[in-house]
Amino acid sequence: MNSNQTVPSGISKPVAMFDHEKLDVYHLGLQFIAWVTPLLEEVSRTAAGKTREVCDQLDRASLSTLLNTAEGNGKRQRQVRAKYFDDARGSATECAACLDALVAKNAASAGRVISGKQLLGRIVSMLCGLIDRFDAGSNLHDKDNGFELKQNTEPVTYLKSKSRTRTRTRTRMKE
Repeated sequence: MNSNQTVPSGISKPVAMFDHEKLDVYHLGLQFIAWVTPLLEEVSRTAAGKTREVCDQLDRASLSTLLNTAEGNGKRQRQVRAKYFDDARGSATECAACLDALVAKNAASAGRVISGKQLLGRIVSMLCGLIDRFDAGSNLHDKDNGFELKQNTEPVTYLKSKSRTRTRTRTRMKE
């Protein structure tokens, strides 16, 4: 979008462009969602019972790829950004595995999913580049590079955090 576009209500006002909207990988994620939606509808109609879980997972993983890319690009700390991009990469590879599962269950042909897998390959490649770019800062603390990581002497306690998959407690103690 450019700044000359109008808001849908007709009010002439520049539309702000978010940083994640400038990423090519974000647009590829949108393309993948647009590509996979008709596939999910098609598979749901023809083989609903044996593919429901795979379709649900594919739908969630495709959305997770997009959302983690957007959220990660909004983070300021390099390693936090890298973590979100890595989560997005994991969701994209999960999408590829779901497409393989649909083929294995005879719900889709290998030819039908090839363009989606190619799109996912580009997404994963771009996300790997972003991960490398933002995770590179962790190497600055190697003694070999002339830098030394200072130990924090204060105990840090992490509270239990609940997620869909697991609950964990982590504590870093004084050394």
